[in-house]
Amino acid sequence: PDGYQWDPQTQHCKDVNECETIADACKGEMKCFNHYGGYLCLPRSASVIPAPEPAHTPTVPEPFNPCPLGYEPQGDSCVDVDECERDEHDCQPSQQCINTQGAFTCQCPDGYRKVGTECIDIDECRYRYCQHHCVNVPGSFSCQCEPGFQLAGNNRSCIDVNECEMGAPCTQRCYNTYGTFMCRCDQGYELGPDGFTCNDLDECSYSIYHCQHQCVNQPGKFYCECPEGYQLLGTRLCQDVNECETGEHQCTESQMCVNIHGRYQCVDTNRCQEPYVQLSDNRCICPATKPACRDLPYSIVNRYMSITSERSVPSDIFQIQATSLSSGAYNTFRIRSGDDNSDFYIRQINNISAMLVLARAVTGPKEYTLDLEMLSVNPLLSYQTSSVLRLSVYVGPHTF
Repeated sequence: PDGYQWDPQTQHCKDVNECETIADACKGEMKCFNHYGGYLCLPRSASVIPAPEPAHTPTVPEPFNPCPLGYEPQGDSCVDVDECERDEHDCQPSQQCINTQGAFTCQCPDGYRKVGTECIDIDECRYRYCQHHCVNVPGSFSCQCEPGFQLAGNNRSCIDVNECEMGAPCTQRCYNTYGTFMCRCDQGYELGPDGFTCNDLDECSYSIYHCQHQCVNQPGKFYCECPEGYQLLGTRLCQDVNECETGEHQCTESQMCVNIHGRYQCVDTNRCQEPYVQLSDNRCICPATKPACRDLPYSIVNRYMSITSERSVPSDIFQIQATSLSSGAYNTFRIRSGDDNSDFYIRQINNISAMLVLARAVTGPKEYTLDLEMLSVNPLLSYQTSSVLRLSVYVGPHTF
């Protein structure tokens, strides 16, 4: 028949191997598989369990059987012949013989399907049995999952792996996500290039406005420091310490403590110098009975104040106010001494008051002693007199 050729040596028909005799029997990615009487074109991943060559033994005429094929007489009736039990079947060794009424069938192992007389591997991966990846093997298949997933109990589905519970390399905080995980850092740290390590965030290097004076970085945080003579107000501002109120000064009983920015000053309670005499605390007068007082201001009042460095200008810093008036008197104000560099000027407000104005920005620490004079002229009584406000101005070392 077709697919066979006569073998003179054995005097029998021999199967033709079309895969060898026909050039390009299978096209494309298909592979040629020979079988009895023909050939198959199957995917290259397929595997075939070949059948052994049929044995050619001399045929012996069988006795007459009145029963149909697959049956044999037993008494007056015909009974089925179990070809599987008698080994009268032609199933391949890899196939299982199953007896049927009047015949038999050859069943392939699981994972194979029968094509002709051959058992061909079933490519289960073509049927999407796996959620992620399928790997076909002869007679079976296996499922594999993407990184971050693991195979479920049904060996087909993939479930997320909680890497945070399995030792993810996050140095601080770990958050599980679908198929992967994320590392996060505590406040004051930033995630490194590797995505796992948390490095200290140097907040002081990011901005000069974190602290009013000095920023000190620490692992995971920072704090602000103030210079000597100042204390922290809140978390970033610096406030002058009033040593005169806290009792941290070392002034004697004959001295008065004057608080200034960043420190304090001890001044004598009696600062009157000849020919002046002390009238009260901070107030000195020059009696008219003393000849030396003729060309000097009648009174000197001592006052003290402190300002910060680099103050914006012009800036009003001190108001002068007359304490006594005579009817018909005209008052003028001027800086009598102490302003050699013209850092200040006087702006008169009215007949009884004036404002001391800082004209130029000054940097401390620095100290001025300004004599601010009020000159009173009374044309009705034909006399004039003057009084001085001796103002000590301390410029602090900082802008706060």
